Amino acid sequence: MQVTPNSRSRPAGDAAPVKVSYALWLVLLAAAGTFALTMGVRQTMGLYLSSVNTSTGLGIANISLAFAFGQLWWGLTQPFAGAIADRVGTARVLIAGVVLIAIGTVITPFMTTTWGLILAIGVLAAGGAGMAGPSVLMAASTRMVPAAQRGLATGIVNAGGSFGQFALAPVAMGLTASLGWMASMQWLGVLVLLALPAAWILKGNSNAIAAAAASASGAAVLTARQALARAVATPSYGLLAAGFMVCGFHIAFLATHLPGVIESCGMPPAIAGWALALIGLFNIVGSLGMGWAVGRWRMKSLLSLLYATRGLAVLAFVLAPKTPAVVLVFAAVMGVTFLSTVPPTAGLVAKMFGPANMAMLFGVLMLAHQIGGFFGAFLGGQVFQVTGSYDWVWYIDIALAAGAALIHLPIREARPARLAAA
Repeated sequence: MQVTPNSRSRPAGDAAPVKVSYALWLVLLAAAGTFALTMGVRQTMGLYLSSVNTSTGLGIANISLAFAFGQLWWGLTQPFAGAIADRVGTARVLIAGVVLIAIGTVITPFMTTTWGLILAIGVLAAGGAGMAGPSVLMAASTRMVPAAQRGLATGIVNAGGSFGQFALAPVAMGLTASLGWMASMQWLGVLVLLALPAAWILKGNSNAIAAAAASASGAAVLTARQALARAVATPSYGLLAAGFMVCGFHIAFLATHLPGVIESCGMPPAIAGWALALIGLFNIVGSLGMGWAVGRWRMKSLLSLLYATRGLAVLAFVLAPKTPAVVLVFAAVMGVTFLSTVPPTAGLVAKMFGPANMAMLFGVLMLAHQIGGFFGAFLGGQVFQVTGSYDWVWYIDIALAAGAALIHLPIREARPARLAAA
């Protein structure tokens, strides 16, 4: 299978021509594999929270602040990383991101203060994960596959991130059991370097290709500022951002504090590792299913269904007795919805505004996502320290899920009229 478009002009920066001889599966393998490593390493960090607390004595609240800042910084880097990738090329951004993840993860065990943890976890590792994250990877995939297959492509790339969480959580537990938590975390930092070869496959940039197509048709390509101004003026884009913020709250709270929730219920740490692994495993199913579904049903309706399912699942978990079986079933249900919001969200952005500036526009939504993630990670630690329980965070989570399910319904999936006219 060949990728499109047929590039007869040479993009700028590191962008060699996007050759039609590139197999689609190779493109998707590179993007999904990169996301598997970066997301897998990032989402397993919650397994080390208790060990970091025991080693440093900083307290759950202070350590949660470092994790929460990482959620925010991961989002803050993505619009800028996306804008750079749109112009100078995906490869350079991915290489820088992967190297930063490795450095931040390797030095984390040496950090003994809150500011040290914020630097290692919150700035270096999280910033690198943002640069080699979904906004850049989704845009690269959208650029390199036929329009009719973009929904499935984003689902496959998204499933890569889920597979990374599923695969690396048991790896992290095994390394911790055999080598200790410090060496375990550092080996994960080394492992992420396996993503570097993918940068060569995904090289290129969206704006150069869009400029070539626009030149052939006599149209103009919007600058990043113009594209962002039009997106911000589009009400549906704002609703999409608000819903994605709720998604970030859910994911960050679970990724950071689900091990703590399980520990507070008196269950062994192995249950926490398997719960995170199940979230990753079942999100593979959810991501692939959602990638298939976005070409058949309205994406805003799919998003409403996902958020409603999350809210009902959390409500059932709060009311149910806390046993290992209940925890694992809950993890599986949440896994189906965990990152399944990404394919329809990215699909709506591409449908409303096209592939040009896609990395930057989706990066802005990822920023909104991670603002929610900051509060999910931070409030989890604060509420537990004050009340000794996570109950109030679950209540907030249920209310936010209900709100997110409702605010997606008014979204208009067609392109804004002024863009369609242009």
